[in-house]
Amino acid sequence: MNRCAWTGANELMVAYHDTEWGAPLHDEQRLFEFLVLEGMQAGLSWSTILNKRENFRAAFHDFDVARVASYTQADVERLLGDAGIIRNRLKIAATINNAQRFIEVQNEFGSFDAYIWRFVDGKPLKNAWRSMKEIPAKTPLSDAVSKDLLKRGFKFVGSTIVYAHMQATGMVNDHTVDCFRYAEVDK
Repeated sequence: MNRCAWTGANELMVAYHDTEWGAPLHDEQRLFEFLVLEGMQAGLSWSTILNKRENFRAAFHDFDVARVASYTQADVERLLGDAGIIRNRLKIAATINNAQRFIEVQNEFGSFDAYIWRFVDGKPLKNAWRSMKEIPAKTPLSDAVSKDLLKRGFKFVGSTIVYAHMQATGMVNDHTVDCFRYAEVDK
């Protein structure tokens, strides 16, 4: 069975690739989770984030956006002391800020899902990459989404982070054409 080369032999990466990555996602809580995790990944590998994912879920109350939006300085200190997550003060502050901005977007558009998916007219963009070398780190579309998120006050949402979010949540199908998931996520 062929899969995208980035998975390597890492069981966690393979499982993530085979069951999640690139599948269209419309669940608010999960969209927030990926927004947080992609921001936390900045400067790190995705395998590092996946290895800490359950710790992140526990530390951030399963990514309950309303709860995270109401975090206090005591919560920031608790998170900075949690060795199971990425203990970066700026990323933690951005997560709390982004929860607040996420709620604002939900209030404006009815859901974050409605807001973010409008950038692709509600349908995943289907690419046809033959190798991982062809897949861009960012695109003009991720530039535009990033610019809009930044204008709305989100943090850690540069174009590369946004493109990774778009890939993870299935807004774009960036599985290589020889990968068994390429056709699966298109259904």
